[in-house]
Amino acid sequence: MKTVAIIEDQTAVREMIADIIRSTPGFEVIAESGEGQEALAICLEQKPDFIVLDIMLPGLNGAEVLRRIAKQLRNTRVLVFSGYQNPSLVRELLQAGAHGFVEKSAPLSELRKGIDIVANGGSYFGPEVAQMLREAVLNPSANSKKGVEVLTAREREILQLIAESYSTKEVAQKLSISVKTAENHRTNLMKKLDLHDVASLTRFAIQHGLVEGMVRSPQQAV
Repeated sequence: MKTVAIIEDQTAVREMIADIIRSTPGFEVIAESGEGQEALAICLEQKPDFIVLDIMLPGLNGAEVLRRIAKQLRNTRVLVFSGYQNPSLVRELLQAGAHGFVEKSAPLSELRKGIDIVANGGSYFGPEVAQMLREAVLNPSANSKKGVEVLTAREREILQLIAESYSTKEVAQKLSISVKTAENHRTNLMKKLDLHDVASLTRFAIQHGLVEGMVRSPQQAV
């Protein structure tokens, strides 16, 4: 019996995935979560055999959850199920440890196929993602810009919080670090990405699947 964790912030979608998995012989859903930090803690505790993972998560984005799970749970298989995909994001997720990616626009039959193949040791990509990967192979120079892989784990967390409109003081409080340390991290990630204002950082975060858009009342991060 393969144990499964479902990480998805939309309740209806999470319940749909759970129903699909529960109706599949040989699988048992042992954990569900819609928040990044909580999901990571649950997975590290429960050690599921297989995870269905969304990317757009509050608290800690799915890509960062994936990176940390891949380092600590080396035998856990991960299928990304997301409505957001671009060549840069897919490449980063594969480098982070994803074993497959099915887009939410694909038929449910694709999700079922992805679950079966990835959980049993293979790799699987939905039709749109597969086409995207083929194009990336044929035209690699089109995706040569810097991605979030050049950032440290802490810088990626701070980038997500900045894009979610948290001020530097709020970032420091959420991460239990000093304001000066938060400022230093922000300065470093701006240098690495060659971006020089909050608006540019926010656009970058959206383009790379760290956030979907403003989740709080708009305010200037200072």
